[in-house]
Amino acid sequence: MQIPLRHFFATPPTPCPYLPGLMERKVVTLLAGDDPDGLHNALSQAGFRRSQDLAYRPACENCNACIPVRVPVADFQPSDSQKRLWRRRGDIVTRQLPAYATREHYMVFRRYVTARHEGGGMADMEFADYRAMVEDSPVRTGLTEFRFADGRLLGVCLTDEMSDGISLVYSFFDPDFERSSPGSLIILWHIEQARETGRAYLYLGYWIANSGKMAYKAKFRPLEMLTPSGWFLAPPHGQSENSPKYEQSLGLSPQFTLP
Repeated sequence: MQIPLRHFFATPPTPCPYLPGLMERKVVTLLAGDDPDGLHNALSQAGFRRSQDLAYRPACENCNACIPVRVPVADFQPSDSQKRLWRRRGDIVTRQLPAYATREHYMVFRRYVTARHEGGGMADMEFADYRAMVEDSPVRTGLTEFRFADGRLLGVCLTDEMSDGISLVYSFFDPDFERSSPGSLIILWHIEQARETGRAYLYLGYWIANSGKMAYKAKFRPLEMLTPSGWFLAPPHGQSENSPKYEQSLGLSPQFTLP
């Protein structure tokens, strides 16, 4: 599906939540029309992400740090630490649920945001805001819930179904269990889910090399990065994604510009 001609809008500049001292700007469009799933697929493959009924993409002046990434699940090679984490998952019970907001999920979400993203854009979200994030979707959306065998809630992931994969929209977990690497476990589970259901990719959103909040995504290899020339494999370990040689080979440049 080609991206149809439609209205795109620019957000005003705001402080970047990932790179101190920089300003963030996005281009957004409404996921509407006769085929929102098809539009969502096309925009996601072009580097957009979804938030409720909007698709957005960074359009920051003089910055291209946000790089869309995805895991080609058939080729995924877990690291030794990821293999150990996967073997230890025995007491975790996973359920796939409709995209419906609950108070229990929200309380873990609040604790997660306070611990990991205090001062960010989600810090002041009330339950109604959380419900809108989960339930206001014009595309195929669901929740994956992770619990311990005794019923304690470990984490939750909001996902979108795409024609060629699964997109992780937002995941959160109880910060009391952070040492158990629940964020990595959530990704590993969805890689396996994509593989079992015949999907080619797991879309992880934006990777930012110099942001500790986003750098973890580079641990899942092989990893494909979206460039102006299309999707390419990220460089092997030991070669910097920001090296001039690598940027020149892929023609990396600002991904979306606005007047």
